This record gives sequence, C-alpha cells and structure tokens, in this order.
Amino acid sequence: MGLAGSPLLPPFTVKVSIHRQESQTLENNFREILFLIEQIDVLKALLRDMRDGLHNYSWNADIDPTEGWNHTEEMSTLVNYILKKLREDQVQMADYALKSAGASVVEAGTSESYKNNKAKLYWHGIGFLNYEMPPDIILQPDVHPGKCWAFPGSQGHALIKLARRIIPTAVTMEHISEKVSPSGNTSSAPKEFSVYGISKQCEGEEIFLGQFVYNKTGTTVQTFALQVMRALGEAPEFLLCVKLKILSNWGHPNYTCLYRFRVHGTPRD
Repeated sequence: MGLAGSPLLPPFTVKVSIHRQESQTLENNFREILFLIEQIDVLKALLRDMRDGLHNYSWNADIDPTEGWNHTEEMSTLVNYILKKLREDQVQMADYALKSAGASVVEAGTSESYKNNKAKLYWHGIGFLNYEMPPDIILQPDVHPGKCWAFPGSQGHALIKLARRIIPTAVTMEHISEKVSPSGNTSSAPKEFSVYGISKQCEGEEIFLGQFVYNKTGTTVQTFALQVMRALGEAPEFLLCVKLKILSNWGHPNYTCLYRFRVHGTPRD
C-alpha cells in the first residue's frame, strides 16, 4: 500500500512526508532551471561567435571557393574548442582552500550569515525549504547564480583552514557576471578585500598578505598575487589558516555575496 494510504501513519505524518517529497522535487527543478538559464546564455554567445566567424570566412579573399569550404565541420571544431576552454580551469593552480581536498571554514572566526526570509520557499503558508547557503559554499567549484554565501552589510570575514600547510602565494576571487545574474546586476559582489595568514593553527597572530580590489566589470575569475612574509630574514612560514576580510562591496545596501575563494601556494614536501 502506498504512503498516502497507509493505515499505520497518522494523517499529519503522511502530509509532512508528502510535503518533503514535493519540496525535494521543487528544489531539484529550481537548481536545474538555474543551470539551464546559464547554459542558454553560454550557447547564445557561442552562436553569436560562430555567426560572426562564418561571416568573416565568407568574405575572406584568401579562401578558395573551389575547395568546398565545410561550414558544418568548422562550426563543430569551433564549438568543441570553445567548450574545451570553458571546461578548463582558467587559473591552472592548485586550490588549497578546496573543500573536497580537505579545507573547511572555521565558523567561530567567520561572520554570521545574512538572514533573509525571502530565501524560503513556502507551501500553503508553511516555510519548508531554505536556500540560504552556508559559508563553506565559497570553497566549492559549483558557481551558479544563487549558490553563494551572503553576510549582512558590506563588511565581513571568513576564516579558512586549508587542506594542508602552504606558503600562500596568490588568491583567486570568483563571482558571476551580470549577464547570468537573476537581478541583472552584481552590486552585492565584493569590492575591496584583504587577506591574512594565521601563524599558529587558526588562533595565532594575523599576518597581512595583501589588499586588493575585485573588479566586477572584469573577468569573473580574478587572481591576485600575495606578498610573501618572512620572519627575521628566515624562510617564509608555512601556514595552515587564512582569513579573508571583505572591506566593501559594489553598492548593495543589505548584503554581500561570496561565490568562490581559492588559495594558492607552495606546499610542504
């Protein structure tokens, strides 16, 4: 006998179970829609590029028309090349702040998340699904609209325990572009930020590693070189923890969103 018709479960329990199943289905559909929206924008850009490319080819005097120029083959080559580039990691450096590699966010040293009642999905007046993302979402490569950690205001910080001890040499900040933003703008993107290393575990002295500006009109993935700190002329110290401090955003009055933050460096042998 099905769940709804089971005599062993009280009606309220059956309704809750059904609501949970429906909420899971809605959540899956919602995430799929966001992914498809982004992919549609990518495909539109590909088609524009191919159209412009074919226009240039058709008017290129160096091409012998007797060779039977195969537009379909050229389009396929172009698409495969661009898709290959899209799949590649643009940074080409190991990320020691990657969650799947063992890194984590130390919540005791991290700002509180932004509380937004609009992030909840309601069913018959009951809030049962919350799309607020935890801080460690910034350590994961899945960068789709809405999959970011938000904190209130324009200033906040995150304490990150790296996957292993390294000498930090660079960091990478990533945010979505305005083209795929559901709101049409990225005013909640971080602007000025600074990076500190923690000398002992995650509770020691903070070592200043640099201050930077994320340009929201530039590329979505931006890498910044850190200054390598040396103690009393000795070799740089291997650090296990890094603190990211956001000093301002691009104008959003209520919150700031972080999509992904990476830490690069030289690991211990």
